[in-house]
Amino acid sequence: MALYETVFIARQDVSAKQVEDLANAFAKIVNDNGGDVKNTESWGLRNLAYKIKKNRKGHYTLFHMDAPPAAVVEMERNMKLNEDVLRYMTVRIDALPEGPSPILKQSDDDDRGSRGGDRGYRRDRNRSSNNSSNSNDDSNDDSNDSSDDDSSEGDE
Repeated sequence: MALYETVFIARQDVSAKQVEDLANAFAKIVNDNGGDVKNTESWGLRNLAYKIKKNRKGHYTLFHMDAPPAAVVEMERNMKLNEDVLRYMTVRIDALPEGPSPILKQSDDDDRGSRGGDRGYRRDRNRSSNNSSNSNDDSNDDSNDSSDDDSSEGDE
């Protein structure tokens, strides 16, 4: 049997429980056809690079499996028929990866609380002096434009 990696994207309207049920149903199809799902990872609700069937987000799920080609074909056929699955992709791999996938590692590293540390302390910016100088420049430009308009009206 060959080793495969499959990622599928479910619609954003579907709950996390329903996505888990979909993953279990696809794993059952693989098991019934003589394969074995070694690992299942839920990457959660993520933004899509572009709209797919009017969806901007999707629930991503990853499978690592050891299965015959017929089991993979049957699983993909069922994914194609299921209206909750937006996209899927299956690739053959040489060896099963150890530990969590790079996407899951990345999401663990991206804690929301640590984001502010990179931006620096915002209060030491002096915004009032920048805004006042910009607003004076804009008002001077507007007054010059209006004076040009007035002089052109007098010429006619």
